[in-house]
Amino acid sequence: MPEKKATLIITEKPQAAEKIAAALSGNKDEKITTKEKVSYYEFFKNNKRYIVGCAVGHLFGVQQIAARGPFPNFEVSWQPSHQKKAGEFTKRYLNVLKKLVKESDEFIVATDFDVEGEVIGWNIVRFVAKKKDAKRMKFSALTKEELENSFEKILPTLNWGAAIAGETRHYVDWFYGINLSRGLMKALSSTGTFRILSIGRVQGPALKILYDREMQIQNFESKPFWQIFANIKDIKNQKAELKHPKDIFNKSEILKFQLLNGKRGNAITKVEKKEVRPPIPFDLTTLQTESYRHHGFTPSQTLKIAQKLYLDGLISYPRTSSQKYPKEIDCKKILNKLKKYTTLVKYATKPFPTQGRKDDPAHPAIYPTGDLKKMSPGDKKIYDLIVKRFISCFAESATVEYKKIEMISNNLKFNTKGEIILKKEWMNVYPSGIKENKLPTINGEVDITEVRAEEKETKPPQRYSAASLVKELEKRHLGTKATRAGIIETLYSRGYVREKSIEVTELGMRMTETLEKYSPIILDEELTKKMTEELDEIEVSKDNLQEKSNKVLDSSKEAVTKIARDMDKNLDKMGKSLADANAIVWKEEKEKSTMSKCPVCKEGNLRVMYGKKFSRYFVSCDAFPKCKTTYSLPPKGLMKPAYDKEENLELCQECAFPLIVSFQKGRAPWKFCFNPECPSNEELKKKKEEFKEKLKRGEVKFTEEGTLVDYTTEGEKK
Repeated sequence: MPEKKATLIITEKPQAAEKIAAALSGNKDEKITTKEKVSYYEFFKNNKRYIVGCAVGHLFGVQQIAARGPFPNFEVSWQPSHQKKAGEFTKRYLNVLKKLVKESDEFIVATDFDVEGEVIGWNIVRFVAKKKDAKRMKFSALTKEELENSFEKILPTLNWGAAIAGETRHYVDWFYGINLSRGLMKALSSTGTFRILSIGRVQGPALKILYDREMQIQNFESKPFWQIFANIKDIKNQKAELKHPKDIFNKSEILKFQLLNGKRGNAITKVEKKEVRPPIPFDLTTLQTESYRHHGFTPSQTLKIAQKLYLDGLISYPRTSSQKYPKEIDCKKILNKLKKYTTLVKYATKPFPTQGRKDDPAHPAIYPTGDLKKMSPGDKKIYDLIVKRFISCFAESATVEYKKIEMISNNLKFNTKGEIILKKEWMNVYPSGIKENKLPTINGEVDITEVRAEEKETKPPQRYSAASLVKELEKRHLGTKATRAGIIETLYSRGYVREKSIEVTELGMRMTETLEKYSPIILDEELTKKMTEELDEIEVSKDNLQEKSNKVLDSSKEAVTKIARDMDKNLDKMGKSLADANAIVWKEEKEKSTMSKCPVCKEGNLRVMYGKKFSRYFVSCDAFPKCKTTYSLPPKGLMKPAYDKEENLELCQECAFPLIVSFQKGRAPWKFCFNPECPSNEELKKKKEEFKEKLKRGEVKFTEEGTLVDYTTEGEKK
């Protein structure tokens, strides 16, 4: 009799595979590690054999069919990701899944329940398992209870709306991103200049938003104005400072206010007590903006940490646009579990939480699962924020007293406002942002003891931060909750923008102006918004999915073809415009990358350089080949000389060498000295040797996801 085949459960990440296997088997699963150093899990349930295998994100990507093709090119297909250098690491996982598929006759997709997760699972089902459909587990947290429930209520088919919407989005993004980026590169290279340029259907409108703000700032003409203040005193000697509600732009008007000095006026105090509802649950965008406000984390950093907390089983799935906790979530049980973590749970006295307006059919608002685990300081900051937000949703409304003193004298009005918190309630848990300002109660006739005018200047609008830009993109329905942070990072990496308070570079300005002149459709916000809405519609649809997909693909091909035609027609003009901007940027980058005099030859200058051959940064003397002094730098990240706020080069306090700052996606910048003889690096050398010894003794190990597990501290760090 042939051996009975197994059911293969397909997960998105190795960590998810481990948790799903443990949950469904009651921790009786067996871990099997292949010669490729990829692990999978086996267990028996109800006399049936199950295998849990994993991907590492996308194992397949959209690629053009022919090596060379027309411009624009729409002849694409799904190909294994390992065919591209950046995806080489996925080959091992694909090979193991191919082996596991041969042992299986039934398939369950247990990837993240969203558009990207659906595409990842569907591609494995159709290209590896050669099946048309599979069963589907739907869960929002990697907890034992949720996974068991998901398995018991398993869906009979894939989430086809999300699958088709996801595939369509991948095609559309390729049509726009690759074709338009090639058009830009083609234009620039026609001038004999090279630089990696890119633009996309969301990247273009996002850059235009920043460009428009930059132009508002550049064209802003500051004007002087005056604010008028009056100090008053009542019969009880109670004092207050009031302000005229309008700014004065005509200096001659100040005199009529100054005439009030020493006069009398009539005051009235209005008091109002209001209940202030607790904050609503976190969706991803709100988490990103609050994380930036409280801790300075960029949207990408926040998403990366939240994703790790989710895989650790500490929070629910973070890529959600919901602001609601459905009844299915046992919030009371979670609050009881959180009592071990914080005493703030005592304020969660309401049976039902505060809810927001937005909903998401795939996942609820972000919530802590109540499970606990040791965390790094950065992870803990985001976790604490999520826990406090969750608890505050179940706290009572706060009571705030709002007080306003109004005074009128000679028909001129003044007022001031203050607020004090009478009952904190949820404000004991989550920061309210209220700055208390206690005012006296003043009614009746008052003396005006002083009137003064303060001269000020109008200010231009503020630049966007990464967090406020994410919020703006969501408001305009550009991009998705999962892609907006990445789009902003691309704008930085391409050199279109810089600084924490986002400033558009010369290249970014010229790029926008060039596109606006020769191909404005690339920057068309409405076109992108309409396409996003059509893709969202496919995601929630139940029928005519392929027909709706084809409609979106046809319209995108039509738009890209028109753009390509415009690019070809204006190739020389576009190329010259971009080349001029590129020259300015290269000069700026060269100046920024140049540091102190070479300590060896004393003639050349040390510069941060990038070697294409080895795809990494290094420091070398610019007097090469006369001087061949070089210093190695860490292999990962973008490297730049470190400058302080006054644009002065920062030097190592130990050896006076220039400091380098490393930028890595999703991580805080890291400053270091690159001098191998520096005393500050002695400690680093010792740590490296200690680490090697720990590795030999088996006290530390790397997981398949690249996480370092240190058994001596029971901690984890990337």
